[in-house]
Amino acid sequence: MNYIRHLAGFFDRVSADERLNPTHISMYVSLFQFWNASRFKNPISISRGELMRVSKISAKATYHKCMRELNDFGYLKYKPSYNPFKGSLVYLFNFQTGMIAESEPPNLFNTGTGNEQALVIHRTKIETGAEQAQEPYINISKHNKQNIVNEDKQAQKKEVQKVNGSGKKEKSSAKKERNVFVTPQLAQVQQYFASQKFPTVEASKFYNYFQSNGWLVGGRTKMKDWQAAARNWILNAKKLAGGKPVKPKAKHLHATTNKNYSEPL
Repeated sequence: MNYIRHLAGFFDRVSADERLNPTHISMYVSLFQFWNASRFKNPISISRGELMRVSKISAKATYHKCMRELNDFGYLKYKPSYNPFKGSLVYLFNFQTGMIAESEPPNLFNTGTGNEQALVIHRTKIETGAEQAQEPYINISKHNKQNIVNEDKQAQKKEVQKVNGSGKKEKSSAKKERNVFVTPQLAQVQQYFASQKFPTVEASKFYNYFQSNGWLVGGRTKMKDWQAAARNWILNAKKLAGGKPVKPKAKHLHATTNKNYSEPL
């Protein structure tokens, strides 16, 4: 494969094809770079995120539109993959011959014994099995790797929840059991008031009041801690025992009804 002649043939076609725009060219050149890195082996496995980053295409809709049109216009052959762990496949055409490019012998790419040996090893690894086209994309970015790790963690978490049988429901039900309010008995209330050195008659008032309204705080909210409510009751009772604060009376104007309005001010 002579990549200079290939690119010359590609741009000859581009100059005569009015259907293409700069976005198509940017995508194809980026694909050519991946193709070149794989030693012009067909097909190449690509990642959408990596290709969008190299070609500077920011919108997914633009990416899919360009890829579909390059396929329809005969510049490449695209086989999308719907598996997030496997890249899509792209076959690139050799514009020197008009056919799908085949892998050339290693000595056509480079000269020198060391380079040839490296290329032979590279080609051997690629051609080890027929499932090469199904290999995962090897140039996964750090962002994609992190997404795969996060997906694995979420899958493991779901498996643990399945083993438990109820997952979060068990935790929420246990939390509810801890927060269930238990109505106290009169003896318990009297004992608590006695521990606070307060008369048992106030304990009876407290118990009768909340027993009559269904143990609602403020007449609306279900009580959560009757001991805290008892402490508030004791504090309020102590304030009332000291006397209620006298509210200041509103001041009124003192005016006589016998005022003579004919007198000057």
